[in-house]
Amino acid sequence: MSKKVNMPASAKPSPLPQRLLLIDGDVEGARHLADALEVRGNSVEVCGGGRRLERLLRGEVWDAILSDPQVAPMETFAGLLERPGAPAVILISGFGSIQDAVAAMKLGASNYLSRPVSSEQVAVALTRALENRDLRAENRRLKAEVGERFELDNLQSRHPSMAAVFELLRSVADTRATILIEGESGTGKTLLARAVHRHSARADAPFVEVNCGALPDSLLESELFGHARGAFTGAARERKGKFETAHTGTLFLDEIACASLDLQVKLLRVLQDREYERVGDDRTRKVDVRVIAATNTDLERAVREERFRQDLYYRIRVLHVEVPPLRKRPADVPLLAEEFCERLSAEHGRSLAGIDPGALALLCSHDWPGNVRELQNGIERAVLLARGERIRTRDLPPELALSEAPGRAASAPAEGGCAPTTLRAAVDETERATLVACLRRYSGCRKHAARELGVNRTTLFNKMRKHALMDVDFELPSGGSTPTAAPEPRPSP
Repeated sequence: MSKKVNMPASAKPSPLPQRLLLIDGDVEGARHLADALEVRGNSVEVCGGGRRLERLLRGEVWDAILSDPQVAPMETFAGLLERPGAPAVILISGFGSIQDAVAAMKLGASNYLSRPVSSEQVAVALTRALENRDLRAENRRLKAEVGERFELDNLQSRHPSMAAVFELLRSVADTRATILIEGESGTGKTLLARAVHRHSARADAPFVEVNCGALPDSLLESELFGHARGAFTGAARERKGKFETAHTGTLFLDEIACASLDLQVKLLRVLQDREYERVGDDRTRKVDVRVIAATNTDLERAVREERFRQDLYYRIRVLHVEVPPLRKRPADVPLLAEEFCERLSAEHGRSLAGIDPGALALLCSHDWPGNVRELQNGIERAVLLARGERIRTRDLPPELALSEAPGRAASAPAEGGCAPTTLRAAVDETERATLVACLRRYSGCRKHAARELGVNRTTLFNKMRKHALMDVDFELPSGGSTPTAAPEPRPSP
């Protein structure tokens, strides 16, 4: 390579600290370019070829390779480029032709430069090559995610934690075991209970649901066990309870933490002995019911505070399932949103083709405190308001726009609902929304965010710089308001 390298005095360190392998027969001349690239924040190894090159290609991991084709042509890297996480390869030649460049690109080269070249030219080519490599890797990851879909009955998810939930419930569905489902309100506990019922041998028998928090305790006992005629004022005739109605089927007790301590004693008896009495009746009745309980509160803490009986807690917790909130499984947002759009469009007689990429990015950036129920309601509103072929940002609930992080406005769709017009713009929009949602979830902790996103922290920093997120404070104040830009960049954790 040429010993004379043009490097402007004002060159700034690059936001791409990458491991680079520079291959040239003129090692001393190549060191000038290596120095220029290291000033930009990269780690550069210079090699003149031979056995040392073989060792470096075999034993080290590189983000990019800059090679003189006279020393190491594209065929040298054929096996390397077939591996996951393959480096970007740029050839720099003093004797190349257009035909050589075309042939190199067909073999996987990211670029083909002809001498003399400046450090600026190399830096620009390197940046583009690395961005294209990362984009291809991201596309492969997204395609893999699309293919990795977990299902239970009509429930779907892309998150491994939900896959574990589905697998556990599927394996115990055809048993009599009592199940406790814990999770925030709106996470789909009722749907999971119905799925268990449909996968069991009791599927042809009734599925009966009782919300223990919807009735006062005096009426809840009668609702569950029934009552005799004259048992209390207004009991003009005898009435069957939900346990009796659900005989040979499944009884779903939602918000079981709301049951009083006195009622909990009677629930424990019917769960243990399969027998009960109606209110105001001495006759003991037998029942065969599979019970699934659910709660959106911490029952273990309620036991410690003596608000919930310990013996009943362990009786209903034979099998325990915890449903993660939607904000902890962001990959499910686009999956569920598209499914809701298709189903609700049919229900309301609308012919929508789907969700605009800009609107989908906005959905992905929201924390969804109301979980799946809030998402479904938001999509239903959008289906009813949509005036085009697809749901656009203007059709979504206004609170979603208020939940965006600062700096997003520059890349957000216009007020009229115009979405990104290119595939790259749509990918950037979705990528930024995913970063914002993940960083907010961990209050700006980049270590945790990088781990969930499946990237190293260097890649995360690069993406944050790309989307102007480095100076955003993701620490949410106690009031739950949206993040505000910090006056100074926050130090990396």
